[in-house]
Amino acid sequence: MADQIREINLIDAFERVPVTIVDDLKKGSVLAAKQIARLIRDKQAVGQPCVLGLATGSTPKTLYAELVRLHQEEGLSFKNVITFNLDEYYPIENDALQSYNSYMHRHLFSHIDIDPGNIHIPNGELPKEAIKQHCADYESKIEAVGGIDLQILGIGNNGHIGFNEPGSSIYSRTRLINLENSTRLANAYEFANISQVPRLAITMGISTIMKARKVILLAWGPAKAPVIRESVEGNVTEQVPASLLQQHSDCAFIIDTAAAAELTRFRSPWLTGEMEWTPKLIKKAVVNMAIDRNKPVLSLTNNDYNEYGLGDLLVEQGDAYEINLQVYYMLRDSITGWPGGKPNANIPAHPERSQPSPKRVVIFSPHPDDDIISMGGTFQRLHDQGHDVHVAYQTSGNIAVTDEFVTRFLDFAVGFESIAGINNETSQGILNDVRQFLGKKKSNQMDTEQIRAIKGLIRRCEAAATCRYVGIADANIHFQNLPFYETGTIEKKPMGEEDVLMTMELLRKIQPHQVFAAGDLADPHGTHKVCLDIVFEALRRIKAAGDEWIGDCWLWLYKGAWQEWNIEEIEMAIPMSPDQVMKKRYGIFIHQSQKDMVPFQGSDSREFWQRAEERNSNTANLYAQLGLTHYAAMEAFVRWHY
Repeated sequence: MADQIREINLIDAFERVPVTIVDDLKKGSVLAAKQIARLIRDKQAVGQPCVLGLATGSTPKTLYAELVRLHQEEGLSFKNVITFNLDEYYPIENDALQSYNSYMHRHLFSHIDIDPGNIHIPNGELPKEAIKQHCADYESKIEAVGGIDLQILGIGNNGHIGFNEPGSSIYSRTRLINLENSTRLANAYEFANISQVPRLAITMGISTIMKARKVILLAWGPAKAPVIRESVEGNVTEQVPASLLQQHSDCAFIIDTAAAAELTRFRSPWLTGEMEWTPKLIKKAVVNMAIDRNKPVLSLTNNDYNEYGLGDLLVEQGDAYEINLQVYYMLRDSITGWPGGKPNANIPAHPERSQPSPKRVVIFSPHPDDDIISMGGTFQRLHDQGHDVHVAYQTSGNIAVTDEFVTRFLDFAVGFESIAGINNETSQGILNDVRQFLGKKKSNQMDTEQIRAIKGLIRRCEAAATCRYVGIADANIHFQNLPFYETGTIEKKPMGEEDVLMTMELLRKIQPHQVFAAGDLADPHGTHKVCLDIVFEALRRIKAAGDEWIGDCWLWLYKGAWQEWNIEEIEMAIPMSPDQVMKKRYGIFIHQSQKDMVPFQGSDSREFWQRAEERNSNTANLYAQLGLTHYAAMEAFVRWHY
């Protein structure tokens, strides 16, 4: 009996829904696809249809790609599959690029052998007076085929499933619903700007979803972590629609490690049973306790530890004072004004090596402004301290330039030629062609190759001007224009072989001692994630090939315009004075095409310089709150071991 008690595992004791945690969205998508394929084949074996409820958005894209692969490479047939989509914007044309009708055909239906008559998607083209009957008919069609066998769901940052916003009744059925502003902002990445995002949508109701025999909810990335915790560990409430899934008889969540970060087993693992107290975990526990209790680290008491559930740590490590000092020193030692290492100094606890000095440095910038936005202060300091700094702009960033900017710069070019006495009919012809195209351009129409090239040139000039502002020589500016990005649409290709080879070539040419790359996976387009994967793969291959220089190359990750590292994760914090903050701001201002109204700026309506300053200020304030020196701002980095 005693042995049985010792074997009890409390790691998921706080979770009220079965949760499978995978390393990344690829593995999670493959896992979900296997379950779908098994169900389809089981139904085929007994001659029955398989009814699937399907979701849209960024979450299931990789799932659909895997289902397409299973069809094309492993013979999975969809001839017995009947599908019902969760939702659709209203009003919207079925063939609009942003419509879920277009999305489903683009990502799945056009690549498999499903009977078109078995595809059901809410119709966003109907007149409003016909929508109520359309929704009732949709419900009837689901019932007529015996209900949904397996429902795939994503989850909104506010907990919505389908487009069932907070407050939606558990008894709700398919209907027209008003979208919350937070949902429209979250989906703004699909549209040129927030004003174009529909305010209404047709959605299956929660009752409809709950009737499915099995439900699988997918969630990827750090932005989903807070709502996953609410949905899995919180109370059942209509204010968090996904929490209602706790009442489903066969529901499972498949999430990646980033989306699982706020679950108790990760956020406060000491509450889930016995554990090994590593320095990293001690830092996490004590820092979170200090923030929760609004105390400097050195002011925490034994009583604080006991009340916070850290009594076992006291037993293992001793008095609170000794633990406090250990964590305080870890925080203190992460702060440095020498991001490339302090030359001719022996500081064992310094984040970076003092030698070699100066270092060759490569800053990878996914878009042409991420370098200055995310690590502008560190960028300038690396140059000022004598390091050989290179910047690699991984993509052209051309989709983030407005049409108005194109005509503005062409007007300037033609006007400049006129002032200079140059009669260039070619430039005037280009301007006329562009104006004519943009004047008739539809919302779902892709820019011409010429216009995309002009937009890329605008961003390229801004990036080069920023480097010159910092002091970087033109020879150290590298515009990669990685092929995965150059689709002309919001949606990008996956990482390709050419992307990796181009990055390997650049790294081998420079042979850096330091690489900085964007570890910000909250980018709403996913560009940062692809760019990071390309850097990882390039470094992995170079290491496997045995290049000598790679053993002395350290990789540091910065966050982008959407979030910051948790303070317990930070391994190098670069303080900034008020003057340095202003200098960084002026560097960001050089990117004029990204000021004011920025296309595809995600759920944050502020300009990028405002986001960056608030994030950097918050980091500095947190350090000060924990008892460290109070700086005006701080940029933060985490070292990646590859």
